[in-house]
Amino acid sequence: MAFTTHHLRQWKQQQRPIVVLTAWDWAIAQIIDEAGVDIVLVGDSLAMVALGYANTLPLTLEETLHHTRAVVRGVKQALVVCDLPFLSYQESISQAIHSAGLALKEGGAAAVKLEGGHPAMVETISRLTAIGIPVMGHLGLTPQSIHQLGYRQQGKTEAAQEQILREALALEAAGVFAVVLEHIPSELALDISQKLTIPTIGIGAGKYCDGQVLVTADLLGLTERMPPFAKAYTNLRESIAQAVTTYSQEVRLGKFPE
Repeated sequence: MAFTTHHLRQWKQQQRPIVVLTAWDWAIAQIIDEAGVDIVLVGDSLAMVALGYANTLPLTLEETLHHTRAVVRGVKQALVVCDLPFLSYQESISQAIHSAGLALKEGGAAAVKLEGGHPAMVETISRLTAIGIPVMGHLGLTPQSIHQLGYRQQGKTEAAQEQILREALALEAAGVFAVVLEHIPSELALDISQKLTIPTIGIGAGKYCDGQVLVTADLLGLTERMPPFAKAYTNLRESIAQAVTTYSQEVRLGKFPE
């Protein structure tokens, strides 16, 4: 049975941690789904890990939909959430409805994720959820605001913490089914998690969130430069390089094929 947003709320009530990973193609999606993750996020991080961009900003909606379709074909149980890329939802509510609709209708995703919690974004999300489009929020460090925020931890001052908490409550009122908290102090993440009835998904936000998300390329050790709050559980970058080196040597020495 495929997971839905209703399962997430139940899991929060049951204090069952939620496992989230990203995917950018069919092969990765199939593997992590079979391994038992709860949510597969087609994150805009694919701009860097799959397409070689310097950051998430150049990613287009068309590229996102292409990768989302591939991921959906590989997933049988997890909830598939699609990141809406930069400038595919910020211009107007009608643009956001169109982009989110395409993510579900053409991409096959079950939900979309939007960054930010300012009043205009809250209004946009409220409209999306009102017409039946499930939305995941994203607060704290929002990568699409890199030129404004950089990659610094957010919520360091009391005023900033109060602002992020207000935004989290506003997003819940607007109908989001979960919210990602990125690179904020763990005490703030705990406060938000306790005050919301919807799950919080942390990345660099400490252990008190209702779930955790990692970029799968980081988890697999494929990323050349890893964020300080990520963790590599293996080193596929080294393993792949060794395999290719051995293959190349065997071809050149006439050992392959035997």
